[in-house]
Amino acid sequence: MVPATRAAQSIQTTAASLQADLARLELQKRALERELAAVAAHLDSVQRALTALSALLTDPATGTGPLDEEDVAQTRGVSPAPEPATDDATPSGTAASDRVRNSRRPKASAQKYGKLTEQILEYFAGLPDTAVRARDVAAALGRDTDSGSINAVRSTLDRLVGASRIDRAGRGLYRAKQADGRRASAG
Repeated sequence: MVPATRAAQSIQTTAASLQADLARLELQKRALERELAAVAAHLDSVQRALTALSALLTDPATGTGPLDEEDVAQTRGVSPAPEPATDDATPSGTAASDRVRNSRRPKASAQKYGKLTEQILEYFAGLPDTAVRARDVAAALGRDTDSGSINAVRSTLDRLVGASRIDRAGRGLYRAKQADGRRASAG
């Protein structure tokens, strides 16, 4: 009868271990559910804020009304979904609405600078004698959400320096282009 006692003991040990695991897993599940609820709430509030802001944003290149999906996607630092090809025979007037929407946009050959470039130049216009870091520029433009957005700002700043539109004030520092050949110290 000794083997039956060992088997019963083994089953009891296994059951106790499973009970402990069950309690631990239930606690972990509740913690993850709370975290998921917090993330979902934050995601919802960010989506609502972006929707509200996109209604207020205007296209700086044309001065026209609200930005379209492509422009809003660019402000988020993501690539917009490609638009489906349309022709004049498209049902429901889709081609006509595409022509109206596209007529608001400047043609690629007429567009001198991207929206980010224009935003950066406007930012520096308000800071004529101040040296700032790329991260500060990104924060001022609301583009400091991730390293990719900050790097896009940094790359644009470097292109603007190369095009002599802004000055490099020192390592990692940028400043508005100085008028009349005047140079500020790299302090």
